[in-house]
Amino acid sequence: MVYYTQLTQEERYHISVLCKERFPKAEIAHRLNRHPSTITRELKRNTGKHGYRAKQAHHNASYRRHPAKKAIKLTRETIRLIIEKIKEKWSPEQISWRLRRIHIYISHERIYQYLLDNKRKGGKLYKQVKLSF
Repeated sequence: MVYYTQLTQEERYHISVLCKERFPKAEIAHRLNRHPSTITRELKRNTGKHGYRAKQAHHNASYRRHPAKKAIKLTRETIRLIIEKIKEKWSPEQISWRLRRIHIYISHERIYQYLLDNKRKGGKLYKQVKLSF
């Protein structure tokens, strides 16, 4: 299975050189062992008035990546909030969206995983949510 990794600065320099030599996007992707859509998106996002520049592209990508919200691990306080809302008959989707309002980023899938784990350990929390386990 192939996992996604972000483009490195070195790969961006390769893209820059190959673009200047007018290689097709598919060939650039092949040479970098990347999917063609990755190259297309990279060029679309990071081509400026003077063409594709690797250093500028890497800076822009890093700048966009910096403020990306990271999911936090389940803390005791977060679990307490989740349990409280489940007892109020909220769905994991509703809980996830409500937690975002207070800057806690837990996906509804993670909440479902927590409920399944709770069930496996003999807990009854899953019974308070309409789930198909």
